[in-house]
Amino acid sequence: MELQNKIIVVTGGASGIGREMCHRFTREGAKKVIVADLNGDGAKAVADDIGSVGHAVDVSCEQDLINLIEDTEAQFGPIDLFCSNAGIAIGVDIFEPDEVWQKIWQVNTMSHIWAARHLVPRMIARGGGYLLNTASAAGLLSQIGSAPYAVTKHAAVALAEWLSITYGDQGIKVSVLCPQAVRTAMTADGPGVAGVDGMIEPQEAVNAVVETLRDERFLVLPHPEVAEYMQRKTADYDRWLKGMRRLQGLYTASR
Repeated sequence: MELQNKIIVVTGGASGIGREMCHRFTREGAKKVIVADLNGDGAKAVADDIGSVGHAVDVSCEQDLINLIEDTEAQFGPIDLFCSNAGIAIGVDIFEPDEVWQKIWQVNTMSHIWAARHLVPRMIARGGGYLLNTASAAGLLSQIGSAPYAVTKHAAVALAEWLSITYGDQGIKVSVLCPQAVRTAMTADGPGVAGVDGMIEPQEAVNAVVETLRDERFLVLPHPEVAEYMQRKTADYDRWLKGMRRLQGLYTASR
């Protein structure tokens, strides 16, 4: 997929990877990049920078996503690429109250479902479209120190796989972004165990996004080491789990 002349929507576009997507896609010649974020002022500021429009959108609310899709298509035309990028990191273990689990579930997983629910039929009807879902390397491996994050990001990857399997032959292209530590607000207090291979800048993550979209590949891996970790995991699951427990011990001891 070439980004030139495309209509693109980016959620979580006010900061971090999302903000860099908006700027990079604009430089690549996109026709219009719509910036959506819970921080409406931040979304409008990024939109002003790139000559576009920004929306205050709570992706944990399905109706907000419906409104975003309908407003964009009514004003600018069919969405070519929808980047479901917004995400949060809250909670530590299985003992978090249900309210915490429900919140992160809605943002990190249901937002992707809702976007696809309202875009896939439209895209199929007009011959195709592209969904880019931001997950995490935690969705391929795990997240030491946060059960809610690990679980919801695994679900996000599973959904992207299912969408590709189910609709790939009907013109729906799907990619899933799975970085380790990226220098964003989410890692402001340190990268934790995700920084084992170093912290990258949002620009590096988005470089990988653009390259993967051009090749129309499924996995976006800004940290190439993740592919090797996946191979180790599937080659010997029990050995991988033992290694992760050792890593967890090192992480706990360092805190």
